[in-house]
Order: sequence, then C-alpha cells, then structure tokens
Amino acid sequence: MEGGVHEADASAFRECFSLSWRNPYVLRLAFSAGIGGLLFGYDTGVISGALLYIRDDFSSVDKKTWLQESIVSTAVAGAIIGAAIGGWANDRFGRRASILVADFLFFVGAVIMASAPNPALLIVGRVFVGLGVGMASMTSPLYISEASPARVRGALVSTNGFLITGGQFLSYLINLAFTNAPGTWRWMLGIAGVPALVQFVLMLLLPESPRWLYRKRREEEAEAILRKIYPPDEVEGEIQALRESVEAEIEENKSSEKISIIKLFKTKTVRRGLVAGVGLQVFQQFVGINTVMYYSPTIVQLAGFASNQTALALSLVTSGLNAMGSIVSIYFIDRTGRKKLLIISLCGVVMSLAVLQYLPGYSAAATTPWDCMRCLKASSPDCGFCASGTNKLFPGACLISNSTVKDLCHGEGRLWYTRGCPSRYGWLALIGLALYIIFFSPGMGTVPWIVNSEIYPLRYRGVCGGIAATTNWISNLIVAQSFLSLTQAIGTSWTFMIFGVLSLVALFFVLIFVPETKGLPIEEVEKMLEQWELSFRFWAKRPEKIKNNSGV
Repeated sequence: MEGGVHEADASAFRECFSLSWRNPYVLRLAFSAGIGGLLFGYDTGVISGALLYIRDDFSSVDKKTWLQESIVSTAVAGAIIGAAIGGWANDRFGRRASILVADFLFFVGAVIMASAPNPALLIVGRVFVGLGVGMASMTSPLYISEASPARVRGALVSTNGFLITGGQFLSYLINLAFTNAPGTWRWMLGIAGVPALVQFVLMLLLPESPRWLYRKRREEEAEAILRKIYPPDEVEGEIQALRESVEAEIEENKSSEKISIIKLFKTKTVRRGLVAGVGLQVFQQFVGINTVMYYSPTIVQLAGFASNQTALALSLVTSGLNAMGSIVSIYFIDRTGRKKLLIISLCGVVMSLAVLQYLPGYSAAATTPWDCMRCLKASSPDCGFCASGTNKLFPGACLISNSTVKDLCHGEGRLWYTRGCPSRYGWLALIGLALYIIFFSPGMGTVPWIVNSEIYPLRYRGVCGGIAATTNWISNLIVAQSFLSLTQAIGTSWTFMIFGVLSLVALFFVLIFVPETKGLPIEEVEKMLEQWELSFRFWAKRPEKIKNNSGV
C-alpha cells in the first residue's frame, strides 16, 4: 500500500526536505497549493491590525463593538458557506478547480475592501474574502495530502499550516509597514489580492489530484502524475492500492444509495472519522486561538499598551512564535505522531490560559474617582482616559473620546486609553500570549487539518472534509462574534477562564476519540478505523493489534 507501511521517525523530516533535491515536483505541488494556507493566515492576521485604523477612520465602527465584531466575523460567515460549497465542488469539479475559484473570490474581495467608502461595502468585501478562504482552507491540505508520499505526508501537509502562520506573520509585517502611509488599512487589506493572483497562475500550471482523477476513471492521467511523485520501486504498489480502493468503492456504489448524511453516519469508518475530525475542528476554535489572532493587538491594548504601533509590534512577536511553532510541527508530526502532539499542545494551552486570566482588562477594581478602569467601564465607548503625564499609573482625566481630544492628550505627552488601562502587570499578559502560541501552534494549530486530510475513505473525502471545515468556520464565527462582547460583559479574566475549561474538555476528547494515523498510507487508514474502538478508560492498555494502529 503506497509503497508499504513506512515507519515515521526523524528521517521523515530530513526526507521531506531532501525532496527539494531528489524530487522538486512534490514540493512544487505542496507549496503551490499551500498558498491557500497563506491566504487563510493573512486574512486572519491582517484584520486584527487594520481594525485599529478602521476605527480611526469610521467613528461608527469605533463606538459600536458589534460593528467591529461584524467586520471580523462576516469573513468567517463567508468562509462557512465557502467550506460547505467547497466540499461539494471538490468531489464534483476537482481539487485544482476549487482552488482556482477560491483565488478568484479572494482577489475580488481584496479589491472591494481596499476601495470601500463605508463600513457596509467593507463588510461585502469581507464576505467575498471569506468565501475564498473557506474553500481554500479545506481544499489545500486535501490536495497536498493526495499528492504526497505516505512517509512524508504529515510533514508536507504541515507546510500548509506553516504557510497559514507565515501568512499571519506577513500580515503583521505589512500592517507595521503601512502604519504611517496614507490609507493605512486600505493597503493592508488590498495587498491580500497579490498572493491569490500568484496562486491562481501557479495552479493553472499544475495537474489535478491523482486520486480524484483515478476516481473519475481518468487512470492514465492519474498514473502519469503518480510516477512523478513516487520512486520507481514504490509507484506500482501505490497504483495497485489506489485501483483496489476505487474498485471497492464502485462495488459499494452498486449496492448502496447515494451519499447522504444518514449514509455517512451509518458507515462505521466514516462515522468514526467524522467524530474525530469534526471534534478536532470545533475544539481548535473553542480553545480561543482566533480571539488571539483576530484581536491580538486589541488584547495587547487591553493589557495596558495604548499605542497602535506598539500593539502591532508586540503582536508581531506572537505571530512570529506561531510561525516557528509550525516549523516544529513539520519536524515532529511524523516522528512523535498526531495524537501525542495534540495532548502536549492542549496541556500547554490550559497552562497559558491560566496565565492570561490575569490580563487587566475591565475587571480590575477602581481606586480613585478618575481611575482609568472606572472611566472606561462606566462610560465606554463614549469616553477615553488621558493618563497622568508624570506616571501613567496615577489618576488622570476622563474625557469625551474623539480625535480632537485624543490629539490634545498626545500633544501634552500623555497616553490615551480607550480599550484597556495602564497596569504594572501588563507584561504578564504578553507572557501568557507567547506561551499560548508556543503550545498551540505545533499541535492544535496544524494537526486537526492533517487528520482531516487523511482520515476519511476516498469516496467521502471531499464531503467529509467540507463538513469538518464548515464546522471549523461556524465555531470560528461563534468565538469571533462573541469575544469582545464577553470581555465587556464579564471581563477578560472570566473570558479566558471559559477558554481554559473548554481546553480541558478538548484534552479528554483527544484522549478518548482521536486515533493515531502516523505513518499509515491513506488507503490503510480506513482499515485502521474498522478495527479501532473507543475506550473511555483511555489510561488502560489496549490489545496489541489495536494499539499499533490507534497510538493509544
């Protein structure tokens, strides 16, 4: 099967990068499709910085928290639709065609956002971008997975995760580069169309997924691509495994009804794969990652750093750590395994969220009549706090919040606060953010996408991948739409405590419901799911046959 079952160890990491010399074609496929991850990451990161300046340009956005959340979350709503359509389009028209459509939608959205004269049109552009991101988010890892040799599949799909985090890091660099340029946020959002255009051109020059071609009875095209991907001593075994998989699917089609939700859950291997895959996608969002990425500069301001530029610069650090975590994932994913990486990741996330509970936010007690906390909590968003000129922790002035008053405050060499307040413990929030990203990125950041690209049988892969991606974006929407409102209603400490509890639930979910797929050829994963059984006593040893497959 795919050249045999390969032991995944440290050599997988080295072999992945040696492909650049021995078989650059595989890396070309992976990185070209992975630009879809770059688009995903760029949009996630860029809006967090652009929002600071959109609030400055549109007073209605600055004064209405729900409008800020709408600008962020309408892209997520578009992504829900894009992911749902993407699952169907992947099976009907192919992986490559779906990526091309995603690039077109993203480019159109970037142009609309850059030229938006009001918040309404900006939101329309965000919807178009969301449609593109939603399709790309589930198609890119699927395309890479189906065009990768088994022994390095995890590492190559991780390049998609690396490009997601790389896109986030790039977006913060772009945000910083345009902080003093005319039209600031327009440049930040508009430049997103460039990578979409680049990927569109690259994908025109690349073939369709060989597994999709084989399923559509275009065997000669599929075999020609597989011969470019696999070495001569492995390719015949891979072709034979793929042929058997497709023939078994054809036999099943003759004796069963068309794909439906009922059919999916009646099929044991698909049901088990969906529980693991969809659950991971839900918890990836519910542990709070996109509150950190969408609102990272805002969180930094909540910690007491008033300047937009300072907030963006400090957020750049967390974004850089996110990208570094993806590189760590590429190294360990085929060495340590998917499940162990998830467990280590979630343990660290719980610990870092415990630290983030000490974020000052609105929850600290006021100690003087014109204390910053009392000013903002009592009258936000109509008032701002002009800190003392001698010490920002001393009592200052609570004033009407507008650009004129803000400029007067800055003119006196004093700091202006509207989101958070100065604090002696603001650095603790930065440590919490850094720890959160360091632990989240290598595990929960990349593994859910890898598992969903390999855990479903070929016939159901597009539909199930679409269901999982759609679920991810719905969860993303819930978190993105509620975060700022939660921080205002119950305070930042309680908000991050909720994420911490959800992270504990996610940890037990992984221990019980997620099997290990390390080193298994795609066709072999289905056989593993047939044998694998749930065990709520996850600490107990399993029979050897199951243990070898499940990694539990």
